[in-house]
Amino acid sequence: EIILKPGCDHHPHSLDNAEPVVDFIIRNQPDYQKKQVIHQRGSLTNSYLKFAKEKKGCVAFLGGSITEMRGWRNMIQEDLKQRFPETEFTFIDAGIPSTGSTPHAFRFENDVLQKGMPDLLFVEAAVNDDTNGFDYIRQTRGMEGIIRHARTVSPEMDIVMLHFIYDPFIPLLDKGIQPQVIMNHESVANHYYVSSINLAEEVAQRMRDGEFDWKEFGGTHPAWNGHTYYAAAINRLFDLEWSGDVAKKTVRAHEVPERPIDSYSYDKGVFADIRSAKQLNGWKVVDDWTPTVKGNTRKGFVHVPMLVADRAGASLSFSFEGRAVGIFCAAGPQACVLEYSVDGAPFKKLDTFTDWSRNLYIPWVYMLETELVSGRHTLRLRIAKGERTGCQIRNFVVNL
Repeated sequence: EIILKPGCDHHPHSLDNAEPVVDFIIRNQPDYQKKQVIHQRGSLTNSYLKFAKEKKGCVAFLGGSITEMRGWRNMIQEDLKQRFPETEFTFIDAGIPSTGSTPHAFRFENDVLQKGMPDLLFVEAAVNDDTNGFDYIRQTRGMEGIIRHARTVSPEMDIVMLHFIYDPFIPLLDKGIQPQVIMNHESVANHYYVSSINLAEEVAQRMRDGEFDWKEFGGTHPAWNGHTYYAAAINRLFDLEWSGDVAKKTVRAHEVPERPIDSYSYDKGVFADIRSAKQLNGWKVVDDWTPTVKGNTRKGFVHVPMLVADRAGASLSFSFEGRAVGIFCAAGPQACVLEYSVDGAPFKKLDTFTDWSRNLYIPWVYMLETELVSGRHTLRLRIAKGERTGCQIRNFVVNL
């Protein structure tokens, strides 16, 4: 029987002096390890050499709320400091609740690369890509966009892809079926030789074996002890990668496949400034936006500049260079139906109201056109007539 140390040993406030997250002896037991689902591809040698020899390291954590919350990320940061006590680490915390691979792909430049060039990047998006209803094409374009972008700007960057668990995955895993989103992300990991850890499969197995139940684990947003299972699997990957003669190896660029899986993947995703919109009719930039209609907000999507409109017929024009265009907005209780046209094509309609918009201004990327010919384009946006006529755009997003 595997018993994790009681939560009091790992109280959040005692983390700085914490012991390893899952007892070292337990975590090195074959019975414990055989339930971990680790796919080693490529290598993590480059980050080891940087941390161990140059005594400097940059590690980025890109994900949704399970990455943003206090948990596995803090444990791994602590573990890295213990493994490399003389190394000066920069940690880039880039978790934003509700966001999946498409938002990650477009914010990667702004939220990660502008804060430092990671030697080691963690990325997760399976839960949000699934719950947000993104299809196979968008899941692939988003995840491939992140990985290809990362490896293009820094071929030496080591990457680990993580797949977390939430309620709808459990009955599938119990039948031996992999959730489709995990398979889609795995196809990207496979194509780019990126190591991945299927924590959903591991946790489902442990629950089937009676080690704990879903409530004890803490659910989608795990309890502190639930996070220890996530951290222990990552530690196991470190142990596998950073043992033996790793110190004798040299830094080598990771191979980037010449052809992407999807030529429209968001591998050159960037933010574009809302102030570059022209012909504003009924739209205005609010420098310190707060909601006028009551609703919860998310950090980074309130008290920031927003391009705002609140009436039907409000219109604007936005010129850009690239293959795809969309908006990163806060879709709240008044989220409108948008009408949009690129390069004078007939207007299309898009309802920006989500399943969560009733009480929350949820951060959401809406892609408008995704398969444009590379080059200069002009987007026209207008708010359709209807009961809901609100729109708050934080960034335009463009795939160059």
